[in-house]
Amino acid sequence: MNGNCNGRGGIGCVESEYIRRHHTHDDLADHQCSSALVKHIKAPVQLVWSLVRRFDQPQKYKPFISRCVVLGNLGIGSLREVDVRSGLPATTSTERLELLDDDEHILSIRIVGGDHRLKNYSSIISLHPEIIDGRPGTLVIESFVVDVPDGNTKDETCYFVEALIKCNLKSLADVSEHLAVQDRTEPIDCM
Repeated sequence: MNGNCNGRGGIGCVESEYIRRHHTHDDLADHQCSSALVKHIKAPVQLVWSLVRRFDQPQKYKPFISRCVVLGNLGIGSLREVDVRSGLPATTSTERLELLDDDEHILSIRIVGGDHRLKNYSSIISLHPEIIDGRPGTLVIESFVVDVPDGNTKDETCYFVEALIKCNLKSLADVSEHLAVQDRTEPIDCM
């Protein structure tokens, strides 16, 4: 790898390699946009993965989801119906589990229906162990591809989806880091 890997959004060499390996979306059409976002979380990868891998409970860390009902056995191809909290231009979303890899910590979903403007949306989220401030941490990368709706530009569409993902990743970090702190808390002996 060359030493000058700093790409857009502060993505460095390590992140670029993970994106190249795990975040391949089918060829991008002219009417689509795509992006990858990175979040460093001060919690071990196993703890963060325990939240991300729960296809049946995305509301554990995704603040825009109020309810989720899974249709299927939680295997590849299972569907989930999610209700979206008010305030977004959507009410429901039907999503299919495309990939769930517990060894590599990769989850991929595709939106297949619902009341929203995200047509042909698919995302991949991958988790990678790292050390943050001398403690086990997690590098999270989430990428997506989606059609650009009529009346919108690629930049507007990417900005909207990136804002949602950034909010979800911040919430994932908050929940994970809170749980990690609880795990490290030592009981205090009373005198």
